[in-house]
Amino acid sequence: MKTAKPVLPVVAIVAVVVIVAVVGWMWTRPDAAPEAAPVADAPVSAELAAARATTAVAGCPVDPAATPTGPLAGLTVECLATGEPIDAGAVVAGTPTLINLWAYWCGPCAQELPILQQFAERANGAVSVVTVHRDLRPAAALARLDAYGVTLEGLQDPDARIATAVGAPEVLPVSVLLRPDGSVATVHAGVFRSVDEVAALVSAELGVSV
Repeated sequence: MKTAKPVLPVVAIVAVVVIVAVVGWMWTRPDAAPEAAPVADAPVSAELAAARATTAVAGCPVDPAATPTGPLAGLTVECLATGEPIDAGAVVAGTPTLINLWAYWCGPCAQELPILQQFAERANGAVSVVTVHRDLRPAAALARLDAYGVTLEGLQDPDARIATAVGAPEVLPVSVLLRPDGSVATVHAGVFRSVDEVAALVSAELGVSV
């Protein structure tokens, strides 16, 4: 004759279920976490505030008379230096523009950005140069630009909406030349090695000699 296996009493099963439910509720309820947890991101915010307070990077001036057109019109991103929301199309409207997609961790970008700064100074307003940071850490971007001596106005676009809008490939750095009407003249995936190289492409694609 086989011996029957012991059966866990129903009361015990119910007790276990209740304990698991209570523990689960305590784990997921909003006030279950330590009170200090919500301030975990505070150091990052403080770092960014300090970076924006001391950076030499330019803000994002917009010509109120310009009418944004082209693929960037109506696309809202952050101004890197201030954090203010801004229409990317308005930033580039009305002037031939080179936008440079980069990230603070990108080695080739570190070589290229000072060259773009020198080109912008040589162009003296005939061509705008705008950087577009493609990472989630704007404070790191500002620190890098300050270290490189780059003061170009910049946009913060970690979601790559600008890159998508202009058809840029998934590489860095990438420079995009925009006509005054905001349309894309060309997409240059690669590193500029000299100011003359930038000027030659701008002349060929935008018809502006600097």
